[in-house]
Amino acid sequence: MARIVGGLCTSHVPLLGRVIDSGRTGEPYWQPIFEGYEPTREWLKSVNPDVLIVIYNDHANGFNFKYTPTFAIGCANEFNPADEGNGPRPVPIVQGHSRLAWHMTESLVHDQFDMTIMNEMDVDHGLTVPLSLVCGQPAAWPFRVIPICVNVIQYPQPSAQRCYALGKAIRRAVESFDEDLNVVIAGTGGMSHQIHGARSGLINQTFDNYFLDKLVTSPEELAGIPLVEYVREVGAEGMEIIMWLTMRGALDDRVDVMHRFYHVPAMNTAVGNLVLENAKAQ
Repeated sequence: MARIVGGLCTSHVPLLGRVIDSGRTGEPYWQPIFEGYEPTREWLKSVNPDVLIVIYNDHANGFNFKYTPTFAIGCANEFNPADEGNGPRPVPIVQGHSRLAWHMTESLVHDQFDMTIMNEMDVDHGLTVPLSLVCGQPAAWPFRVIPICVNVIQYPQPSAQRCYALGKAIRRAVESFDEDLNVVIAGTGGMSHQIHGARSGLINQTFDNYFLDKLVTSPEELAGIPLVEYVREVGAEGMEIIMWLTMRGALDDRVDVMHRFYHVPAMNTAVGNLVLENAKAQ
């Protein structure tokens, strides 16, 4: 049967994609960020997943405001990088795993999650930047990808509790699949930032590190925080971190931290990265 062998969380700052694409990762301002991801890249190579499930949000590129699903799952065999105004990023086409995605969709719907089925979908920096951060610049991504898009940009958004419960349902779906697959799940977005209004440039290092601590030890505590509190603490855009709870819900109650990285600033954003595995038996 398929199994989730670990999870990772990462920010998906669009400017980091541009820095990678333009070959500027060695510049003094950016080098500490990309060095901070090196242990994650090595961990991902070591677990060698067949499939990466990516929990991300679209930024009005693959979708538009005519149609905003709360939860959407990509069931296609491939997904093109979205044109975000300057042409698509020069990254490989994302290869899907249609059979597992369809199985997950059926399982999730029967588990009371009304998924929007996407048989065609472009994926923007919310998904492609995390892939670049954890894989570098390969000719092809080294695993298949199942994108799950969460609406965290247009009111009403799902609660943190709902995102956490989605992770538990994803695990049940994966573990009921009849193919021997190693699966990693990634939560993306955040950390604290706001890109508009009077609080533009907001970074809350205290809450960011509290979130990283509790994501390991007490995810239920984070799941119980109202969305308005997330917006207050980490910004209107920073509340994307509720998607990290989907990753955490797919793992055991006890986890081992394989890598933790936090850096400020990257432009006007805090950058976080966390890698978790289910705790080894003592």
